Amino acid sequence: MTKTVNHWIGGKTVEGASGNWGPVTDPATGAVTTQVALASVDEVDAAVAAAKAAYETWGTSSLAQRTTILFRFRALLDANRDAIAELITAEHGKVHSDALGEVARGLEIVDLACGITTQLKGELSTQVSNRVDVASIRQPVGVVAGITPFNFPAMVPMWMFPLAIACGNTFVLKPSEKDPSPSLKIAELLAEAGLPDGVFNVLHGDKVAVDRLLEHPDVSAISFVGSTPIARHIHTTASANGKRVQALGGAKNHMLVLPDADLDAAADAAVSAAYGSAGERCMAISAVVAVGAIGDELVDKIRERAEKIKIGPGNDPTSEMGPLITKAHRDKVASYVHGAADQGADVVLDGTGYTVDGFEDGHWIGLSLLDKVATDSDAYRDEIFGPVLCVLRAETYEEGLAVINSSPFGNGTAIFTRDGGAARRFQLEVEAGMVGVNVPIPVPVGYHSFGGWKDSLFGDLHIYGNDGVQFYTRGKVVTTRWPDPSEGHIGVDLGFPRNH
Repeated sequence: MTKTVNHWIGGKTVEGASGNWGPVTDPATGAVTTQVALASVDEVDAAVAAAKAAYETWGTSSLAQRTTILFRFRALLDANRDAIAELITAEHGKVHSDALGEVARGLEIVDLACGITTQLKGELSTQVSNRVDVASIRQPVGVVAGITPFNFPAMVPMWMFPLAIACGNTFVLKPSEKDPSPSLKIAELLAEAGLPDGVFNVLHGDKVAVDRLLEHPDVSAISFVGSTPIARHIHTTASANGKRVQALGGAKNHMLVLPDADLDAAADAAVSAAYGSAGERCMAISAVVAVGAIGDELVDKIRERAEKIKIGPGNDPTSEMGPLITKAHRDKVASYVHGAADQGADVVLDGTGYTVDGFEDGHWIGLSLLDKVATDSDAYRDEIFGPVLCVLRAETYEEGLAVINSSPFGNGTAIFTRDGGAARRFQLEVEAGMVGVNVPIPVPVGYHSFGGWKDSLFGDLHIYGNDGVQFYTRGKVVTTRWPDPSEGHIGVDLGFPRNH
């Protein structure tokens, strides 16, 4: 029986009224298991109205009230890790352990939000002039919206809303319509924790819902994670409508392997970072740049490891990699492998014919490894977002660095080497927002901010960490003078205020 996923507005489930529904499939079987309501403009307006009404009291609530609720939510989230992970596996397809890891990384931001009291401390300068004090404070911005992708249906929303509501804002989440159920479970847990009605709302939808959020006059800020073309559109449109925007785009993350590197460690890292989550993550390593004579040996080691990865349903404890999210996406990923040889690459592994017995209609694809890939080929230029690893060759460190810095993307990168001097030089010279040294997926912990450079980020502030707190608050400076009771009348002074 197909279940129905509706909206969460004003603290309760609200049935979809637009008449438009989207299918949600089980990627392991290909079967449609769920229908999700797709919001109309009126339904978007209702969600924003609920958030605006809630902001009147939530925006002036005490920090103690907010953090008390967030601590309760954290305990509930921790207790429901498995339940949320099961929803992720059922609709996204990733293996259960990977889904649990996603929830754990989201919990890091909840932890940060629970300590928001120290993050929101202002500054005070006393006696800047005679009996004049100046204070800098931060206040919430109002109703904020988050538009999140399919690949991390629990973690990416938790990169946004915990800090947003901890800072005193109210939140409208528009999750991916491909895997909508985790966001509803999170909404239920927030309500159980005591979050007032309307502070957190979940609105399912497609372009109609997104476009209305981008233009809605009562939405003050937009957070987005997704592909670069959509991120650029989000940033341009929302900014034109007077909103502050953080829009995180796509990636083509490189791993530079120097001749002195531990090749076994580098091969382990390349396989983990390229094929984990079936390559459906913006921090995946999708291009390895092998420097010098190590290329053949490194490719052999990657191939040996990749051939041993067990692919199967996400709810099978023996599976290490699950299916892709949809059949259309599976076919698109496969097309890059099919065309690679014609564009000069050596196809070391072709996973496009992979199937799983008993699950023949699932969105399966095996691991693909392409060697000697040209920088002008489609497999290199595009963000494939699947289990396809490209290997490029470079003669020197400088040549490898030039390849990386020539990419229009600048999300994350990594270097594998035993040479501290080379690693230090790389972290200063590479043009990317997140750098790993012998760490293949350099996703920062919650109290440092996440974000890339170039076409991987549109907007000034990265997500979560200190940047996240700044994004969800506005600065205000207050200058105060209290005259002494014994002080006489000051009189009129048309000159510029003096501080001495």
